Amino acid sequence: MFKKDKKSVFRILLILIRLFFRKFPSVFFVVKWLFITALIGFLIGGASAFFLQTLEWATQFRENHLWIIVFLPLGGFSVGLLYYYFGKDVEAGNNLLLETIQQPAKTIPFTMAPMVYLGTIITHFFGGSAGREGTALQMAAAIADQFSKPLRLSADDRKILIISAIAAGFGSVFGTPFAGAIFGLEVSLTGRIKFKALLPAIFASVIADWVTKSLNTHHTEYFISFVPEISLLNILYAVIAGISFGICAAFFGKTIHKTGDFFKSKISYPPLRPFIGGIIILLSVWLIGTTKYLGLGIPTILDSFSEQLPAYDFALKIIFTIITLASGFKGGEVTPLFFIGATLGNALGYFIPLPLALLAGMGFVAVFAGATNTPIACSIMAIELFGIECGIYVVIACVVSYLLSGQNSIYKSQIIGTPKHRRYWKRDEYL
Repeated sequence: MFKKDKKSVFRILLILIRLFFRKFPSVFFVVKWLFITALIGFLIGGASAFFLQTLEWATQFRENHLWIIVFLPLGGFSVGLLYYYFGKDVEAGNNLLLETIQQPAKTIPFTMAPMVYLGTIITHFFGGSAGREGTALQMAAAIADQFSKPLRLSADDRKILIISAIAAGFGSVFGTPFAGAIFGLEVSLTGRIKFKALLPAIFASVIADWVTKSLNTHHTEYFISFVPEISLLNILYAVIAGISFGICAAFFGKTIHKTGDFFKSKISYPPLRPFIGGIIILLSVWLIGTTKYLGLGIPTILDSFSEQLPAYDFALKIIFTIITLASGFKGGEVTPLFFIGATLGNALGYFIPLPLALLAGMGFVAVFAGATNTPIACSIMAIELFGIECGIYVVIACVVSYLLSGQNSIYKSQIIGTPKHRRYWKRDEYL
């Protein structure tokens, strides 16, 4: 009798809960996505921590044993073999994530996570010029999408899930949770934001970032010690700098795609492409006599905030990164874009009379903004990294760069939601 009464009370309670959520659907939405994002946030945060810590180990080992870069072509060949025989369904990388958001179809294969992780670690271990955000985003989305079927998520809910995963991956890998949330929203459809996904994206990004930091994973700190007062002349300088950053972003986006197409047209067997790319990079290192353009390039990025660097640093990093990624090595484009932007800003210091650190910080985010069409996320990222004092300058640089970069993106599957200029209004195509 007692058991029957217990079951009756439980059923009544369930009915009351259902009625409450039907009456207040917004409450149900918040509770539902808090649960889902807490689940994926913990997993993604742990994955990001593991990735960042092992990537740091690979980087330190390479820097302490520079002879290892001699094997870069073989490392590239192994990455090519890995994807050719086991990863054809996930080879599209970040473009697969964007396509899933646009038209949810089959579940993103979980194999994407270990494949891109191994490919990126191999790339950095042997000295390829690549980043880390692409790896973090792909690992995050592959982990999160495994829950779409067990949780019986609709197509629209899956879109929110992948956006939230991208936000969590980005926010946790760079230690910028709010920028990560906005990036997940902004990158999925250029010029439009799916506000329904805003709260889940924030939840996921904040939780993942908290987990990553809780696991003793440290992020690089950048400083802009002095920001001048706002004046018409300084605003003009920021606009001029933004134009330079936008042109650089457009050049990078177009060239990396054309170079990738060139490798594919000339080398039919995919594993040979990164092998040849590795040989080109190795010869380039031998010719210029330095390894500063390999890997993430964090030391040079830090130097760009404090001392005048050679004006050609950004150009050489562009070349090394494009050859690395276009030939088939794995990793992201974003940290190299930080390097390119920061050193380009540093080079502008030769003739733009703004503080060197401010110019480096503006370039750090503005080239990235132009290359990914995410000016809002990049502006917020700058404020999270450098402080709110630089706000007006980085916003101007990011928006101008975004406008000047044209209809270009490092992500081929990024769709135009709202064209930047009138002459693109009748165009409906992929970037």
